[in-house]
Amino acid sequence: MFKTLMITAVIILVIGWTVYGVWAFITARMEKDKPKKITEHLNKVKKSFDDYVKKLQNYKRTPYQHK
Repeated sequence: MFKTLMITAVIILVIGWTVYGVWAFITARMEKDKPKKITEHLNKVKKSFDDYVKKLQNYKRTPYQHK
């Protein structure tokens, strides 16, 4: 009786873990194919960085004046 119960439990566990592994693999693949969401904060940071780079490109350094 105990042996039958343990064999049944092991079979159910193997089936469960197999189903879970297949489900995790399929969802990971679906997530990889989706485009990533770009948040508003990320857009603001990219825009401010681009503005800063443009500002630095136009910057003209004045030479140091020796006294």
